[in-house]
Amino acid sequence: MRKPGSVSDPLWYKDAIIYELHVKAFADSNNDGIGDFRGLMQKLDYLTDLGVTCIWLLPFFPSPLRDDGYDISDYMNVHPSYGTINDFQLFLDAAHERGLQVMIELVINHTSDQHPWFQAARTSPPGSPAREFYVWSDSDQLYKDARIIFTDTEKSNWSWDPVAQAYYWHRFFSHQPDLNFDNPRVMEEVIKVLHFWLDMGVDGLRLDAIPYLVERDGTNCENLAETHAAIKKIRAALDERYEGRMILAEANQPPINVRDYFGDGDECHMAFHFPLMPRIYMALSQEDRQPITDIMAQTPEIPEICQWGMFLRNHDELTLEMVTGDERDYMYLAYSADPRMRINVGIRRRLAPLMDNNRRRIELLNSLLFSFPGTPILYYGDEIGMGDNIYLGDRNGVRTPMQWSGDRNAGFSRANPARLYSPVIMDPVWGYEAINVEAQQGDPSSLLNWMRNMIALRKLFPVFGRGTLRFLGALNRKIMAYIRELDGVQILCVANLSHVWQPAELDLSGFEGMLPVEMLGYVEFPAVTSAPYRVTLGPYEFLWLELQQNMAATYGNL
Repeated sequence: MRKPGSVSDPLWYKDAIIYELHVKAFADSNNDGIGDFRGLMQKLDYLTDLGVTCIWLLPFFPSPLRDDGYDISDYMNVHPSYGTINDFQLFLDAAHERGLQVMIELVINHTSDQHPWFQAARTSPPGSPAREFYVWSDSDQLYKDARIIFTDTEKSNWSWDPVAQAYYWHRFFSHQPDLNFDNPRVMEEVIKVLHFWLDMGVDGLRLDAIPYLVERDGTNCENLAETHAAIKKIRAALDERYEGRMILAEANQPPINVRDYFGDGDECHMAFHFPLMPRIYMALSQEDRQPITDIMAQTPEIPEICQWGMFLRNHDELTLEMVTGDERDYMYLAYSADPRMRINVGIRRRLAPLMDNNRRRIELLNSLLFSFPGTPILYYGDEIGMGDNIYLGDRNGVRTPMQWSGDRNAGFSRANPARLYSPVIMDPVWGYEAINVEAQQGDPSSLLNWMRNMIALRKLFPVFGRGTLRFLGALNRKIMAYIRELDGVQILCVANLSHVWQPAELDLSGFEGMLPVEMLGYVEFPAVTSAPYRVTLGPYEFLWLELQQNMAATYGNL
């Protein structure tokens, strides 16, 4: 039986606050050292109290777990460590009862080499239906213009399979062979998977690594017309049977290329704004707004029903693929002095360590996340300022257990500590005894409570998710000021990117007579006149000011 969507507004994702988590990292209900769906269910009230509206689950499917679940061996089941398909359904229903939407991964560029499809492909003759599920070649010279994504571990996009006696294509790890989207049967199977999860009631699907679906010789095998045709088929299959559901594109590309993944509103509903993220960090380190304003100037208009996904950090490295070589060198120097903090073409650190645990800087970046156009996406643990473990391999350093309390195993599990899927963080600065939910819930001035207040404030104003953005050109480039506007609601946001006090004069002549009201404390600022509007901000300070009609000026003489 097909379940209806959990929301009445088909554009719900425009106003959402998305919270990304890994089931294995959140809460362990059966004390085997691995988080599970029953543990996650026990923490749903925490998420609703935080104010998030949508949970994004990292892959939880059966998998050899050589790439943390992105190497899927069965698309229509749950990894036994996390529970059963019934546990997932119970979790989904419990989330919907609390008004939470749920988004899951649809990893369709590749499978695990342990997937039955690949095992059948490698033992079937060339040209047979089973073999054609993947991309094969007698040589490794095809598609030579395609870059290697995991430069730390892979030297080629081709690997030799001794059973098939042929090379198979993989844009990521060699144990993740790419599916062949030139084969219509592959799309049929993908749509079966889509139907399976949407029929259960899932609200959104994140399409992983979609720029690489189709290969053509003589191209870089990214953003091809045939790839967009495949995505349109997926979207059509969703629209045909479901209402109020959403597809989010993971396309780490320049904005002009990402724009194509919205199509004419007939491909993806949302797409991550990857190029903006590193430039936020660059602007903060340089104390100059230009990296942000430049990339926003390169960001094209998108269809009315579409939305950007905004994030500061996530489960992957802070990717530097979409910056110049000089910018990449600068970022490495500024944010990853220790080479162990780097992986592939990026930096494997959480938000708080990137900010040197500076509360003002953490708050400033979150103020940008919540006030820029798009839907904000929070990474689990960042709401309490969790740290990372750069001594763990791959990207596991930012995937450690959630720190719930100062109790054993950070309150994540009652298992013997040696059984945990990953050690909890235990150092004096970032350890669970210093940073945990329980302590911060009882502290009115904690980062957790600050985040709750900011999320609540943002949810009161649809202008942040749906409004226009216009930068104000203050002469002081350490100050970034912009207007968000929707249906007569006008909000002035001002941010100081510097570590010292900064003055600015803003041209607000178009708002003469309006009264700026600071939104966190509801404090009235001086009314706007024809003269330049002067503000002075402390180190890393920000202001959100609602521009209201000045009732005192209007009715003062009555």
